[in-house]
Amino acid sequence: TARHLLGGPHRLRLFVHKTALPQDLANHPNVTVTSGDLDDPASLTKTTTGIDCIVYVAGVLFKPSPQTFLHRTNTIYVRNIVDVAVRTRVARFILIGFPHVEEDTTPDFPALGSLDAHPKSIHAWTRLEAEKYLFRACKDKSMKPIVLRAGVIYGRDMKLIQAARQLMKLRLFAIWRKPTWVHLLALPDFLRSVEIAIERDALHGIYNVCDDYPVFLQEFVDALAAHWGLPKPPRLPQRCFQLAATLCEFFATVLHTGTPLTSDMICMAMKSVVADTSRMKQEMQMELLYPTFRHGLALL
Repeated sequence: TARHLLGGPHRLRLFVHKTALPQDLANHPNVTVTSGDLDDPASLTKTTTGIDCIVYVAGVLFKPSPQTFLHRTNTIYVRNIVDVAVRTRVARFILIGFPHVEEDTTPDFPALGSLDAHPKSIHAWTRLEAEKYLFRACKDKSMKPIVLRAGVIYGRDMKLIQAARQLMKLRLFAIWRKPTWVHLLALPDFLRSVEIAIERDALHGIYNVCDDYPVFLQEFVDALAAHWGLPKPPRLPQRCFQLAATLCEFFATVLHTGTPLTSDMICMAMKSVVADTSRMKQEMQMELLYPTFRHGLALL
């Protein structure tokens, strides 16, 4: 996202929480680097003072026992920086989310950009709570809240895509049998949506940012395998994936490492998600470069 925005007229202040920036970003003439702790509001004032817009993408995912930390990292961290941003008069706050917060949606009953949802996944409900807080905090204030609920983003450098390819090569990738809707978004289209949200003054509220045609997850992974010249992933019972996630979390906890799977990830991934993108089309006036994943396979 930062590299894309540096291709335009923007000057960026990039906030480092723990991981240092790559040198090409840290040394760019239009980049200022600040550091702090999202768990410590006092450390955020310098970062937010004198800027026009915050694009918030921070989060923690690949750790075991998400029930022990996601409320803090998905919700409290957002509350902290939103409160400071309101005080320092940031003009616009863009929170990157996902339509999974309205789970079990289909082409006949798509996600509409509502805050009145009750997702079962911890990752989804904690991010939904962050969205609710953002709108409450901005009520009657000068800061404009925008939530971009992006579909599952695919591109060559995305971790999920890289992991899928490696696992397919090792014949370790499988998918469950139950047809599951997924709404996708090509990485270049996501980057463009962020740029529009920064630059277009009239935008406000929740926008579902996805491509034109939701597909079954099983269809998508089969197409990836065919594109890469690899065997189609086998179908297995749902309990196999829940067991795999439980084992991954157990060994990650024992060995103090990250984990590629958690039970909460599986819970969220098995929920069908289809989003209504009419606000994106009408208000953002965004023309997709890759309206379907078939157009976007060349990116992979």
